Amino acid sequence: MNRIDAKFAELKAQGRTALIPYITMGDPTPDVSLSLLRELELAGADIVELGVPYSDPLADGPVIQRASERALQHRITILDCMKIAKQAREHNVNLPFILFTYYNPVLRIGLETFFELLVEHDISGVIIPDLPFEENGPVKDLSDRFNVHLIPLVAPTSEDRIAKIVSTASGFIYCVSSLGVTGMRSDFFAGIDDFLATVRRSTELPIAIGFGISTGEQFKHFSQSCDGVVVGSAIVRKIEEATPLLLSESSRSDGLVQVREFVRQLRG
Repeated sequence: MNRIDAKFAELKAQGRTALIPYITMGDPTPDVSLSLLRELELAGADIVELGVPYSDPLADGPVIQRASERALQHRITILDCMKIAKQAREHNVNLPFILFTYYNPVLRIGLETFFELLVEHDISGVIIPDLPFEENGPVKDLSDRFNVHLIPLVAPTSEDRIAKIVSTASGFIYCVSSLGVTGMRSDFFAGIDDFLATVRRSTELPIAIGFGISTGEQFKHFSQSCDGVVVGSAIVRKIEEATPLLLSESSRSDGLVQVREFVRQLRG
């Protein structure tokens, strides 16, 4: 069974909501990213999104853009990101991993090779934010063949379009909490509860919400209507704040504790 499916089944039996952190791989260094994956598991994360740094991240706000810039100073590639995930397995990290990548790096590798590498590196899902639903057929076919979930991003739109997008989905549905780029928000659009209810009616898959979730209060609120909550920019910003500690061997453990405690308090 795919690790994502197993995790959501486990959480459903426990009556718990998945906490899904996002981190940019290679920020501030590849070694620190490996340590952060261990810390996220200790902090109570259930699934982790592994962000591939990209020079033109259209879906990302300034916090994650800065993280990509820091990571790219190390010339980190999509394959390097996968290797860090594999190293985490060797350190007994058992969380399901989802690779968050733009489409160009995938095309450069080649679609079939890309999915072979995901399986080889024990990555259970992929999110490609700039891959239009109407053009995802070849990617979806390979994701089904390799049992690696292609997770769709669903934004507030018509009920018919939502139904169309989720009809071929697997893993879970990633509901975008607001229009625009990623980033921390204090308020969400007025129709968000109706939007989530529409998605819920349209699928039997778990639904998760992301783009803007940054506090324990928001996690608790969305836990009432969603099976998973993604927290990205707030965690990446905490990593940014802790970077001076994380870059020094003598103080790295202090920086890791800061990130771990921030993630832990999200669930409350």
